Amino acid sequence: MTPSNTHLVLIPSFNPGGKARATVRDARSEWAPVWVVVDGSTDGSAETLLEMSRVDPQLRVFVRASNGGKGAALLDGLREARAAGFTHALTMDSDGQHPHQCIGPFMAASRAAPDAMILGEPVFDAGAPRIRVRGRRVANWATNLTTLWAGIHDTLFGFRVYPITPLIAVMEKSRWMRRFDFDAEAVVRLSWRGVPALNLPAPVRYFSAQEGGVTHFNYWRDNVLLTSMYLRLFVGFVVRLPLLVRRRL
Repeated sequence: MTPSNTHLVLIPSFNPGGKARATVRDARSEWAPVWVVVDGSTDGSAETLLEMSRVDPQLRVFVRASNGGKGAALLDGLREARAAGFTHALTMDSDGQHPHQCIGPFMAASRAAPDAMILGEPVFDAGAPRIRVRGRRVANWATNLTTLWAGIHDTLFGFRVYPITPLIAVMEKSRWMRRFDFDAEAVVRLSWRGVPALNLPAPVRYFSAQEGGVTHFNYWRDNVLLTSMYLRLFVGFVVRLPLLVRRRL
């Protein structure tokens, strides 16, 4: 595998349990380099990942002293990546749910359309929690509304390739986008900025607790966060509506 000097895999990680090693190993089997930002984990996974990085020069691990949220961890990694000369980052979770076998095709799509964000469109298996599958339909509708149906097929699936510079720009202009709200708000604000969306199917797997699956999703807390986010985005949408309409004409 020839390391890329423009595209990297960036994995935020918070208490992923036993899945961290396999997730990073699988990502490295498909791509180089792979960077991991450990977001204040307390489950021993930081030590595991640091040990892996000591014998793999294409794996780099950053450790945050405290948990700041997915978006905060990614922003740290994105800034480091831009400083190192990278232009694009594929983001994926550390809990094994995202398809490492899709890394290559997604990176190829990004190289063919470098101005676009390459968004995973999840293909759910039978084990996907029904409440999660149904709930994202509401989020997808709200995203389509606030972007005037700009072609974003799924707003919450975090397996994506982003152009780094515009993503940092929209994040640095907002005090939000630091926790569970990152994935949804990022695609809306990038769409407002004129970044087109390209969608590719990607399988997603939900592991049971018996299989080592870990989830940090809190139904009430995270849905309140998403609801408040969409209220803020709707205000921004109303302000930008004339510009968005002109772009579509």
